[in-house]
Amino acid sequence: MIPRETLDKIDSNRQRYVQELLEFLRIPSVSTYSHHSSDVRRAAEWVHNYLRRMGFQAKIYQTERHPVVFAQSPHTVDGPTLLVYGHYDVQPPEPLEEWVSAPFTPSIRDGYVYARGASDDKGQFFTYLKAMEAILAVSGKLPINVKVLVEGEEEIGSPNLGPFMKEHLSELKADAVAISDGSQFAHGVPAITYGLRGLSYLQLEVQGPRFDLHSGSFGGIVANPVQALAEILTRLKNPNGTVAIPGFYDGVLELEAWEREEMASLNLDEAGLKSYLGEGELVGEEGYRTVERKTARPTLDVNGIWGGFSGEGAKTIIPAKAGAKVSMRLVPNQVPSEINRLFGEYVQAIAPPGVKVRITELHGAEPVLVSRNQPSVRAAERAVTVGFGKAPVFIREGGSIPIVNLLKEVLQSDSILMMGWGSPDDGAHSPNERFFLEDFHRGIRSAAALLYELAPGSE
Repeated sequence: MIPRETLDKIDSNRQRYVQELLEFLRIPSVSTYSHHSSDVRRAAEWVHNYLRRMGFQAKIYQTERHPVVFAQSPHTVDGPTLLVYGHYDVQPPEPLEEWVSAPFTPSIRDGYVYARGASDDKGQFFTYLKAMEAILAVSGKLPINVKVLVEGEEEIGSPNLGPFMKEHLSELKADAVAISDGSQFAHGVPAITYGLRGLSYLQLEVQGPRFDLHSGSFGGIVANPVQALAEILTRLKNPNGTVAIPGFYDGVLELEAWEREEMASLNLDEAGLKSYLGEGELVGEEGYRTVERKTARPTLDVNGIWGGFSGEGAKTIIPAKAGAKVSMRLVPNQVPSEINRLFGEYVQAIAPPGVKVRITELHGAEPVLVSRNQPSVRAAERAVTVGFGKAPVFIREGGSIPIVNLLKEVLQSDSILMMGWGSPDDGAHSPNERFFLEDFHRGIRSAAALLYELAPGSE
């Protein structure tokens, strides 16, 4: 159990912790933009220096693009090892005109800090550094061994983290992994995530004539790629909200009775969700509650579409090509490579005559389920209860976190602790991203408690 003195230390320093978070958030570490490469490096150095000041053995490893920071706790103790994962890179801030305050000039309003990276993931990751700092200040050493892995490429798919992890596998070995890069179930409802949906992300391109044609001269004798694309896309879903691809649901792991009961007990605020979305009606697969469709059922969505002329005024053409990006969220027993194959076969079968279709696989991730009965998960439950003053609910997350798949694959670990301190309405990846400072504080308390709850004899 965490000592009272450590919690008091955290409580008495909360304002200083916030000021240090603001310093971290001012670094525009946008990993996808080459002109921010030096800023990404600066963020890595900021984390590295912070760990060094706490006495950690820390090092910056340069990859083919952005650096990885790896560190180990200053003292070795008898007991398990926890690997803390986080990322210091952030999404692009555009559209800038929609921000109330500048994305890299943190602003505190109504108890929230507004900045790009506030919730995803600088603010959440930083809670672990502050938790360990408080423990070291009070006790002189951590109750367990801790390793820290922080990357600068999560927002671009972590292309270089896998090779780094394989090269440094022996250094990374741990008994459990902690990731706080998500959210609570709802504002004020802490959660532990035990399941993630997987992902198949594809690009669909439809080619017609060699070049754009005059619609008056050629209309009626050539296929229009935009219309062909629209026909294909409308046939991907059935009227009842299910995916129309043959074999898509084969082998899908159905929700167990206890899961449906627990999800029903979560009492998702559908009215609040509609208000947040600006929607009058929630739609989706028949026969499942909103929370089930949102987190634990497979989906298919068109993410973007292009083709033809859409500028000001008129340009009467038959476009030469059109395209779309399509993502499918997958559940256990759905394999991305197999779903991609089924998608490709179906699209080619339904494509109208006169056009050629090309499909490119862009990104994928396996679905994840973590056993709730592991001692480390029970320890996380107790820690969150200490930090937030209430027991967490257990949820599945509708999105994908590819790093979880990578950690499971490379480290051969099923003890992945996914504890999100943010809220679903934090606006990660959107203008006016924010993080509730009370949750920042609760996250620090929870992270500190986790280290004690994982220690031998704590249960």
